[in-house]
Amino acid sequence: MSTKRRCVNPKQKKVSKDILQSVVLTKKMCQSETEEGLQRYLAERGSDYEGVLIRHNIHHSNLKEVKETLEKEDIETKIVQRFEYTPDAIQWADIVLSAGGDGTFLLAASKIKDRSKPLVGINTDPARSEGYLCLPTKFSLRVSDALERFLAGKFKWMWRQRIRTTMTGQHANDEPLELHNQELQYPEHRFMEHVAEHEMYKQSSESASDLPPRVLPVLALNEVFIGECLSARVSYFEFSTDDSISVKQKSSGLTVCTGTGSSSWSFNINHIPKESVKEILKITNEIANCSCHIDSEAVLRKIASEFNNSLRFDPGEARMAYTMRDPVMNGIYHVAVPRGFANRMTIRSRMWDGCLAIDGGVSFKFNDGAIATLEVFSEDALQTVMLT
Repeated sequence: MSTKRRCVNPKQKKVSKDILQSVVLTKKMCQSETEEGLQRYLAERGSDYEGVLIRHNIHHSNLKEVKETLEKEDIETKIVQRFEYTPDAIQWADIVLSAGGDGTFLLAASKIKDRSKPLVGINTDPARSEGYLCLPTKFSLRVSDALERFLAGKFKWMWRQRIRTTMTGQHANDEPLELHNQELQYPEHRFMEHVAEHEMYKQSSESASDLPPRVLPVLALNEVFIGECLSARVSYFEFSTDDSISVKQKSSGLTVCTGTGSSSWSFNINHIPKESVKEILKITNEIANCSCHIDSEAVLRKIASEFNNSLRFDPGEARMAYTMRDPVMNGIYHVAVPRGFANRMTIRSRMWDGCLAIDGGVSFKFNDGAIATLEVFSEDALQTVMLT
């Protein structure tokens, strides 16, 4: 592919066809490619082959419509799969479109480093995927209307902040590992999370602080997860936020999200149902001699809704929200603030088989002694659009 000659100016309100000439269209990895034996394979797994094939055909039908709509406007379009989505392909295009759901959007975003390279998501199967990061359903199903509005300037530019991770340690320079390829290491150490610190196994005599830091090549649009690869194991690490003192803790792992990710995994971890609200108010009534309306469904729903809505924050805000999952609380370990906000976080691993996973797609080894610093910088923001 030849290199790109222009980019969309974020200050432009109207985007002319002279500016928008080339589009890279990323498509999701499909479970069904209808080769011989696939039907038998799915049947052995208890999966519905016909159902999978129907979703596959819907996706490709909508993908074809998107391509044809763009080409009718004389916009050169190249459809690329996961492993064809390269920096050269991104550089060639004026705009990147993702065709799939939120997973495809996250994959497309992970390789965009240029703040002026817009990414627009099209949900090709709204019946099976919410597509929170994609265009609203009415535009995903009528791409011609979306393109008409875009070319007419009926949209607003939007920047979603992302998390930059700088790592120091033995595996800091490793290539990212696709999560579906990840294998557990050191299974014999699964009962050794309580080993004394001075007896901990060191894979390298070189201190992590003596190794040069590396900015990881993937930015997190949703969240960064740090913990043991096997979720049943206790995750052990030290962490600090902003200028706070480093604290040792054990938990089920740490999630750090952006405003975009605050409505995703982080939200699901922290949200409370109205039943929990009722139990808390019942205890409040008993201890504080109050008379909260624990039998009013409307009140319980309102309180739960207010709390849950407070967990979300604007994707454009340059801050991160962190959550310790199931923190260990005893006489040795105690996390004073298991959930909160930070502008900068530093984590030092004390794990045997730890990982640092970005947006649920790729991970990096994060074992004993490795250090990760998480920050948000405006130049890392992802440009996208809101149709009006």
